[in-house]
Amino acid sequence: MSTKGEAKTTAIVAYITIIGTIIAYFMNMESKDKFAGFHIRQAFGINITFYLIGALMGLFDQFYIVAAFYLFFIVLWGYGILMAIQGEEREVPLLGEFFQKWFSTIK
Repeated sequence: MSTKGEAKTTAIVAYITIIGTIIAYFMNMESKDKFAGFHIRQAFGINITFYLIGALMGLFDQFYIVAAFYLFFIVLWGYGILMAIQGEEREVPLLGEFFQKWFSTIK
C-alpha cells in the first residue's frame, strides 16, 4: 500500500494533461491506492470530455460558444486538481459521478 503522500502526488499528476493521467495510472498500478484511483478516473473523464466536446467545438466558429466550452473545462479541471491537492475525494460537478461509474475498471 502506498503512503498518503505518494497517492496525493499520483492524484495531482493525473490532472496534468492526458499524458499525466497515463503516467499516474502506471504509478498507481502496483499500490492500487483508492484515493489515487479516484482522481485518475476523474482526470481521465475530464480529458476524454475535453477531446470529445472539443471535436464538436471545431464545428463552431463563434467565440462565445468556444469560450464557454473552455470555461467549463477549466472549472472541471480546476475543481478536480484542487480536490487532489487538498487530499479530498470529491467528484467534479455534473460529470464526476458518471466518470466514477464509466471508468470503474481503472483502479
